[in-house]
Amino acid sequence: MIEILEAIAVGNQPSPDEFKQLTTLELNDRQRSTAFEITADNVETVIEQRSQLFCSLLQHNCNLPQIPGSLELLWKLWLPLATQLTQHYQTLNRPIIQGVLGGQGTGKTTLGKAISEILNFQGYRTLSLSIDDIYKSYIDREALRQVDPRLIWRGPPGTHDVEIGLKVLDDLRQGRTSVAVPRFDKSLHNGSGDRIEPEIVTGINVVLFEGWFVGCRPVDESQFNHPPQPIITESDRQFARDINQKLKDYVPLWERLDRLMVLNPVDYRLSKQWRKQAEQEMIATGKSGMTDAEIEQFVDYFWKSLHPELFISPLVKTPQFADLVVEINADHSVGKIYLPGDD
Repeated sequence: MIEILEAIAVGNQPSPDEFKQLTTLELNDRQRSTAFEITADNVETVIEQRSQLFCSLLQHNCNLPQIPGSLELLWKLWLPLATQLTQHYQTLNRPIIQGVLGGQGTGKTTLGKAISEILNFQGYRTLSLSIDDIYKSYIDREALRQVDPRLIWRGPPGTHDVEIGLKVLDDLRQGRTSVAVPRFDKSLHNGSGDRIEPEIVTGINVVLFEGWFVGCRPVDESQFNHPPQPIITESDRQFARDINQKLKDYVPLWERLDRLMVLNPVDYRLSKQWRKQAEQEMIATGKSGMTDAEIEQFVDYFWKSLHPELFISPLVKTPQFADLVVEINADHSVGKIYLPGDD
């Protein structure tokens, strides 16, 4: 298929035989075609429209992410997802909020850049909003730490200002002419971070709201009776229970999402490996970074607060709260794309 895509990229229309190959490949990937609502009845129209947009984007030298396999990613994920978002936007006739759940190394930033570029090219205004942008202020988090010393790092439920998040999502959904979007600078206060002046945006059509636990729901307390590692001690279990309670405050945020996609590693433990690689690359450039031991402790802390087996696995196994699952391989490449429960 890559040869056909390379030919389309330089302006060559696919021959009838190549067009047939593309439609056949599309339908043969049953999970992905089902996820993107592609059927035998509409596949020819879908491929024709996608081919035209694919060619136009590349001919106009749009600033798409340049990563290994980007042509196939553009064809198999970025374009179908962007098309799905525009269709839902037109159906809703108001700004659409797309939730993106994924940890470090799953490609949230790359996906956001690609979708924004495609939608902007088509005349839609896109906003990227991270759950990090609604952190409590530095002063408020320091006061929170005095009350609960277990909150040693920002990130877990309880360290965000949910009310600000609700206000901005409601303002965006209602299509207000001008919206003040909260922003957060992680570099302030020696890395503790703090709020900065909000960004004023207008005319937003699509919002990409991303974060490492966006869309995660509280679980039954019995899940902590025999939890997975590294939740080992009774204090670990109590911390997990308490964070699970705080997660209830975030459910109204998730109810503002129109859609939720999960960037799901083939093995959640890869996040440690990816974090180590990222830190080593940063250190190699002369910047400071965490040691492997510090990373182990850091990642374990977040697994103790919201363990992937307890909070993310349910989302990919049932279609109740999520709409799309994108599998992420060990080398960061995209694997299967499917509806929750269709794995």
